[in-house]
Amino acid sequence: MEKKNFLGDILIIIAGLFWGSMGIFVRHLNGLGFTSIQVACLRLTTAGVIFALILLIKDPKGFKIKPKDIPLFLALGLVSILFFTCCYFTAIRLMTMSTAAILLYTSPIWVMVLAIIFLKEKITIQKVIALILAFIGCVLVSGFGGKVSAIGILVGLGSGLGYGLYSIFGTFALRKYSPFTVTTYTFLIAGLGSILVANPMDLADKIAKTESKPGLLGFVLLTSVVTAVIPFLLYTLGLNRTTAGKAAVLATVEPAAATLFGFFVMGEKIGIIAICGILMVFLAIIVLSIREKASK
Repeated sequence: MEKKNFLGDILIIIAGLFWGSMGIFVRHLNGLGFTSIQVACLRLTTAGVIFALILLIKDPKGFKIKPKDIPLFLALGLVSILFFTCCYFTAIRLMTMSTAAILLYTSPIWVMVLAIIFLKEKITIQKVIALILAFIGCVLVSGFGGKVSAIGILVGLGSGLGYGLYSIFGTFALRKYSPFTVTTYTFLIAGLGSILVANPMDLADKIAKTESKPGLLGFVLLTSVVTAVIPFLLYTLGLNRTTAGKAAVLATVEPAAATLFGFFVMGEKIGIIAICGILMVFLAIIVLSIREKASK
């Protein structure tokens, strides 16, 4: 069991590292004229198709789900992934990216509370300490300042809730279905839903006017594989081997990874405060990795 949990922790941390590279791809597509929600639509729909192909090759029977579980998959795709994406990009529009990121990474708090209520997980001192370290680390990495509005705070907290709900809904789904089935239906549903909010006519027009369509489609494919297919498969596989609350805290390695990618790849400056934040996030992971001693 201990070895299984350790493997789950590693898979989730690696997923967070892949997610941390998302800004590199999003910035490039934004530079081509696509809005953030349109980028999300391209990413979600492409990933949904890829997941469907993987499931078709690996386990065609995995497409079979019980009608009574359809609401669960709708919740995963729409209430979690699509809701999180729309809230997060709205928060970025209303506030600075740093403030939006701080609110996004309230997700471990939401997950821990919801996991206690719905999954009957036990709250431990170890989890609380790791949670506090991870959140403070995210605040330090993201930075302070910028305009703040009541609506911005609400949608920012909504992004954290939606982001965290994937762990809760995913845990229920994984009790009945394989990780491949869960991720496939999640992204297919989220992709279909994203088309409705991404101004599809404008999106199609922008794609048609792109000078190098093969290059664009290739980059969109790469974006989906690196920032969605690989990390979500790893995260879902990891979630199947650990608790939802622990998974949410481990995933906070993402903002630290994003900061490092920004520094080494995008040439962004990194201050001593951000470095301290990165160290605190990794310290939180170390705290969670230490096996609690069983009381006699």
